[in-house]
Amino acid sequence: MQISLSSRTALISGSDRNTGRVIASALQRAGAEVVVHSNESLAAAEAAASETGAIAAVYGNIATEPGCGSVLSQLQELKNPVNILVNNYGTAGFARWDTATTEQWLDMYQKNMLCVARLVQGIVPSMQIAGWGRVINLGTIGSHRPGHTMPHYYAAKGALATYSVSLCQALAGTGITVNTVSPGLIHTPDLEAGYRARARKQGWGDNWADILAHIVKEDFPNPCDRLATRDEVADLVVFLASDKASFINGQNIRIDGGAIAYV
Repeated sequence: MQISLSSRTALISGSDRNTGRVIASALQRAGAEVVVHSNESLAAAEAAASETGAIAAVYGNIATEPGCGSVLSQLQELKNPVNILVNNYGTAGFARWDTATTEQWLDMYQKNMLCVARLVQGIVPSMQIAGWGRVINLGTIGSHRPGHTMPHYYAAKGALATYSVSLCQALAGTGITVNTVSPGLIHTPDLEAGYRARARKQGWGDNWADILAHIVKEDFPNPCDRLATRDEVADLVVFLASDKASFINGQNIRIDGGAIAYV
């Protein structure tokens, strides 16, 4: 399948590292003009731009109104408006239902939901004028099957999935599609480092294949017996950004190796 995004401009939030950076590279290879974003620093965004071949780098803490406003102001300097918005940025935080504070609940909502709503408000109007656009939100299979820990994170991601469907309905007839991509565990350097530390404590050994077997058995059982790669998630995003996916709209698409089994 040949996919060309040569006439498109894409912003990927949180694309200075991990899965976001891989998504940025995949969109660039498909022909899109890519804008990378860092929540941490302009230097991190510029480094990612250099690596991915992006046309621009923007910086701002989109979990805050001022930071998101700064990002939107930087986007106004682009030659072409963004017409592919990939809301990749988001983060988890550990807490339990009986210990999570109000501040922790609000923090998760800011980082996983309100940052998306802010970018949508700032970017989607230009898509409406053009009559074409893509909004792709990165969620989690936890919005289908939340775990017993991190209730504030799962609730925020659940709100994101609901918001995506609502936005899809609001944009009916505009040529803009809105979808959520919900991965299970993704094999990233950070995830591997965390599991290697756990393996040392629990005596799993230091061979990654052995560690992976424990992960699949204990934390993420799935018929594929492995984790998703970042490239697999990026490939799905590229497809949803293309004209070939123009009739896929308002969906929460799991990429979980069959971990969640229901029809």
